[in-house]
Amino acid sequence: MDNTEVAEVENSAELKPKTHFTGKVVKTALAGAVVDLGEGKLGLLHISQIQTAEPGQQLTSVAEVLQIGQEIEVWVRRVKDNRIELTMFKPLDLDWKDIKKDMVVKGKVVRLEKFGAFVDIGAERPGLIHISEMAHGYVRQPSDVVKEDDEVEAMVLDVNKKKKQIKLSLKAMQPEPVKEEEPVRLSDLTPKREKPQRKKKAAPRSRTHEGGEDFSHLMESINEPKDENEPTAMEIAIREAMEKAKTRKKEQEEKKKSKSSNVEQEDAFSRTLEQKARTA
Repeated sequence: MDNTEVAEVENSAELKPKTHFTGKVVKTALAGAVVDLGEGKLGLLHISQIQTAEPGQQLTSVAEVLQIGQEIEVWVRRVKDNRIELTMFKPLDLDWKDIKKDMVVKGKVVRLEKFGAFVDIGAERPGLIHISEMAHGYVRQPSDVVKEDDEVEAMVLDVNKKKKQIKLSLKAMQPEPVKEEEPVRLSDLTPKREKPQRKKKAAPRSRTHEGGEDFSHLMESINEPKDENEPTAMEIAIREAMEKAKTRKKEQEEKKKSKSSNVEQEDAFSRTLEQKARTA
C-alpha cells in the first residue's frame, strides 16, 4: 500500500484491540487490503493477517482471497501512528497475562477424559477441571457432572504460562454442603442405670513349693500397703553399705594391731638372742 492509502486512515486511538467489525474491502494491493469499517474509519489488513480456506496456506496474491466490495469479519490488532491494523484471525478472549488466580471464567467443555474435563475459555490452551474439582462429594467419572459442549462457569485455581497449563474448579463455585446434625435419640436423654457391682471372687490359694511351705502370706505382705515409717529400698541399701564399711574398718584395725604385736614379739626375741650371745 502506498502513502496515500495510509493517509486515508483516520486517527482512531479510542479503538481497543480485539474490537470486532464487519468491514468492506475497498482496495487491494500486494501487501494487503484497505477495509472500510464504517463511520469513516478505514483499517489496514496485512497479507499475513488474511485468513485462507486452508489453515497454514501461504498466500501469493491478495486477489486470490479478497475482492473489492467483499464483506469480511475483522478484529483490531492494534492502533499505531494513526493506523488501525486489522486481522482476520479471531483473537483470543484471554491472553496469558489476563488470566489470574481466583478469577471466574466461562467456557465450553470440549473434551472429557477419565481424570477430568477440558474447557475452552478463549485462551491459547483449554483449561482442565480435574475430577477432584468437579464437586464436593465423590465423583465416579467426569461424565456424571458435565458433558461435551456444556457451557460452564469455573474458577481459576492456578495458571502456568511456561507449561501452558490452566487449572480450573467447579467445586470452588459451589457452596459447601451443610453437615446435618444427627437427631437426638430418646436413649441419649434417659439416664443410664448403674450396674450392680459383682462380688469379687476369693483369690485361689497359692501353690506350695517342693518343701510344702505355703508362700501365700508373702504375696499378701507384698500387696499390703506399706507403712509410711517403713524404710524404702534405697534406705535399706544405704544402711547395708554403711554396716559393711564399718565391718571392713574394724577388720583393717585388727590386722594393724596383729601386725604391730608380731613386730614387737620379733623385736623381743631378737634382743633375747643378743643378750645370750654376750653372756656366753
